[in-house]
Amino acid sequence: MNETMAREWLRKAWHDLSSAQILWDADHYTDVIGAQTQQAMEKALKAFYAWENRRIPKSHDLVQLHSGIDRRLPLEEHQVDWLDMATGYYKTERYPVPTYGLPSREEVKEVLAFAHELLTMACRHLHIEKESLEKE
Repeated sequence: MNETMAREWLRKAWHDLSSAQILWDADHYTDVIGAQTQQAMEKALKAFYAWENRRIPKSHDLVQLHSGIDRRLPLEEHQVDWLDMATGYYKTERYPVPTYGLPSREEVKEVLAFAHELLTMACRHLHIEKESLEKE
Protein backbone atom coordinates (compact mmCIF):
# COMPACT_ATOMS: atom_id res chain seq x y z
CA MET A 1 0.00 0.00 0.00
CA ASN A 2 1.36 3.42 -0.97
CA GLU A 3 -0.99 6.01 0.46
CA THR A 4 1.47 8.87 -0.17
CA MET A 5 1.58 8.33 -3.93
CA ALA A 6 -2.15 7.63 -4.17
CA ARG A 7 -2.84 10.86 -2.29
CA GLU A 8 -0.58 12.76 -4.72
CA TRP A 9 -2.46 11.38 -7.73
CA LEU A 10 -5.78 12.29 -6.11
CA ARG A 11 -4.53 15.76 -5.18
CA LYS A 12 -3.58 16.38 -8.82
CA ALA A 13 -6.94 14.97 -9.90
CA TRP A 14 -8.65 17.47 -7.60
CA HIS A 15 -6.62 20.33 -9.12
CA ASP A 16 -7.73 19.34 -12.63
CA LEU A 17 -11.33 18.78 -11.57
CA SER A 18 -11.65 22.04 -9.67
CA SER A 19 -10.12 23.84 -12.67
CA ALA A 20 -12.67 22.19 -14.96
CA GLN A 21 -15.46 23.26 -12.62
CA ILE A 22 -14.25 26.87 -12.57
CA LEU A 23 -14.13 26.86 -16.36
CA TRP A 24 -17.63 25.36 -16.50
CA ASP A 25 -18.97 28.01 -14.14
CA ALA A 26 -17.35 30.69 -16.33
CA ASP A 27 -19.11 29.26 -19.42
CA HIS A 28 -15.72 28.52 -21.00
CA TYR A 29 -15.03 26.36 -24.06
CA THR A 30 -16.27 22.79 -23.73
CA ASP A 31 -13.16 21.25 -25.30
CA VAL A 32 -10.96 22.82 -22.62
CA ILE A 33 -13.35 21.80 -19.83
CA GLY A 34 -13.47 18.29 -21.27
CA ALA A 35 -9.68 18.00 -21.42
CA GLN A 36 -9.35 19.08 -17.78
CA THR A 37 -12.12 16.67 -16.80
CA GLN A 38 -10.47 13.78 -18.65
CA GLN A 39 -7.18 14.50 -16.88
CA ALA A 40 -8.90 14.52 -13.49
CA MET A 41 -10.54 11.17 -14.19
CA GLU A 42 -7.30 9.67 -15.48
CA LYS A 43 -5.41 10.70 -12.35
CA ALA A 44 -8.16 9.44 -10.06
CA LEU A 45 -7.97 6.02 -11.73
CA LYS A 46 -4.18 5.96 -11.65
CA ALA A 47 -4.32 6.58 -7.89
CA PHE A 48 -5.49 2.96 -7.52
CA TYR A 49 -2.37 1.70 -9.29
CA ALA A 50 -0.21 3.88 -7.05
CA TRP A 51 -2.02 2.64 -3.94
CA GLU A 52 -1.21 -0.94 -4.91
CA ASN A 53 2.42 -0.09 -5.87
CA ARG A 54 1.68 -1.20 -9.43
CA ARG A 55 3.26 0.24 -12.53
CA ILE A 56 1.23 3.25 -13.66
CA PRO A 57 0.07 2.58 -17.23
CA LYS A 58 1.15 5.17 -19.77
CA SER A 59 -2.32 5.42 -21.21
CA HIS A 60 -4.97 8.10 -21.44
CA ASP A 61 -7.71 5.58 -22.24
CA LEU A 62 -9.99 5.73 -19.21
CA VAL A 63 -11.82 2.50 -20.00
CA GLN A 64 -8.52 0.66 -20.29
CA LEU A 65 -7.26 2.20 -17.04
CA HIS A 66 -10.46 1.21 -15.29
CA SER A 67 -10.28 -2.38 -16.59
CA GLY A 68 -7.09 -2.84 -14.55
CA ILE A 69 -8.81 -1.81 -11.31
CA ASP A 70 -12.45 -2.75 -11.90
CA ARG A 71 -12.39 -5.25 -9.03
CA ARG A 72 -11.51 -2.39 -6.65
CA LEU A 73 -13.81 0.18 -8.27
CA PRO A 74 -16.81 -1.51 -9.88
CA LEU A 75 -18.78 0.81 -12.15
CA GLU A 76 -22.13 0.53 -13.83
CA GLU A 77 -22.30 0.29 -17.61
CA HIS A 78 -23.43 3.89 -18.08
CA GLN A 79 -20.50 5.06 -15.92
CA VAL A 80 -18.06 3.16 -18.14
CA ASP A 81 -19.75 4.88 -21.08
CA TRP A 82 -18.86 8.24 -19.49
CA LEU A 83 -15.24 7.06 -19.17
CA ASP A 84 -15.28 6.22 -22.86
CA MET A 85 -16.80 9.58 -23.73
CA ALA A 86 -14.25 11.46 -21.62
CA THR A 87 -11.37 9.55 -23.22
CA GLY A 88 -12.33 11.30 -26.45
CA TYR A 89 -11.69 14.66 -24.80
CA TYR A 90 -7.97 13.90 -24.55
CA LYS A 91 -6.27 14.94 -27.74
CA THR A 92 -2.81 13.80 -28.73
CA GLU A 93 -2.66 16.41 -31.48
CA ARG A 94 -1.32 19.76 -30.39
CA TYR A 95 -2.89 21.56 -33.31
CA PRO A 96 -6.43 21.64 -34.71
CA VAL A 97 -7.40 18.92 -37.13
CA PRO A 98 -10.38 19.03 -39.50
CA THR A 99 -12.24 16.18 -37.77
CA TYR A 100 -12.24 17.80 -34.33
CA GLY A 101 -15.44 19.33 -32.93
CA LEU A 102 -16.48 20.77 -29.60
CA PRO A 103 -18.40 18.47 -27.28
CA SER A 104 -21.87 19.71 -26.38
CA ARG A 105 -22.42 21.53 -23.10
CA GLU A 106 -24.95 18.91 -22.01
CA GLU A 107 -22.47 16.10 -22.64
CA VAL A 108 -19.66 17.87 -20.79
CA LYS A 109 -22.04 18.69 -17.93
CA GLU A 110 -22.83 14.97 -17.47
CA VAL A 111 -19.19 13.89 -17.69
CA LEU A 112 -18.11 16.64 -15.30
CA ALA A 113 -20.73 15.54 -12.78
CA PHE A 114 -19.53 11.96 -13.08
CA ALA A 115 -15.91 13.08 -12.64
CA HIS A 116 -16.88 14.61 -9.29
CA GLU A 117 -18.57 11.32 -8.37
CA LEU A 118 -15.54 9.31 -9.53
CA LEU A 119 -13.13 11.35 -7.40
CA THR A 120 -15.42 10.93 -4.38
CA MET A 121 -15.60 7.16 -4.98
CA ALA A 122 -11.81 6.92 -5.40
CA CYS A 123 -11.22 8.77 -2.14
CA ARG A 124 -13.73 6.59 -0.32
CA HIS A 125 -12.27 3.33 -1.68
CA LEU A 126 -8.70 4.40 -0.89
CA HIS A 127 -9.63 5.76 2.54
CA ILE A 128 -8.40 9.28 1.76
CA GLU A 129 -10.49 12.24 2.88
CA LYS A 130 -11.50 14.26 -0.14
CA GLU A 131 -11.73 17.41 1.95
CA SER A 132 -8.02 17.10 2.79
CA LEU A 133 -7.18 17.20 -0.94
CA GLU A 134 -9.19 20.36 -1.40
CA LYS A 135 -7.01 22.13 1.17
CA GLU A 136 -3.66 21.06 -0.28
